[in-house]
Amino acid sequence: MKALAGFLAIVALIVAGFQVTPPILANYSFQDDLKNVAMTAGANPSRTDEEVRNDVLRKAKEHQLPIKPEQVTIQRIGSPGLMAVYVVTEYSVPVNLPGYSFDMHFSPTSGNKGF
Repeated sequence: MKALAGFLAIVALIVAGFQVTPPILANYSFQDDLKNVAMTAGANPSRTDEEVRNDVLRKAKEHQLPIKPEQVTIQRIGSPGLMAVYVVTEYSVPVNLPGYSFDMHFSPTSGNKGF
């Protein structure tokens, strides 16, 4: 009986891992993309906030993340010669486990701090 309970616990952990791991990996990759978007926007000060927001939304779509335009905040810091761009997003991903559901909340941020 103990062996069966142990086996079921291991199976439950594996199933939970397959449900939880993909959103975590997608967030990690998306955060790397945010860094690239922020660096590109900081290097090109003629890019508008709307263009940067569209780049972030395009990257979110590539990672199949449920991010809406109002969930993306863009802040420009510095002088025109040393512009830094800071991008913040917040989103939640629903995770459905057998008998239990919850939302995983993510707040990826990235910024180009200039040189």
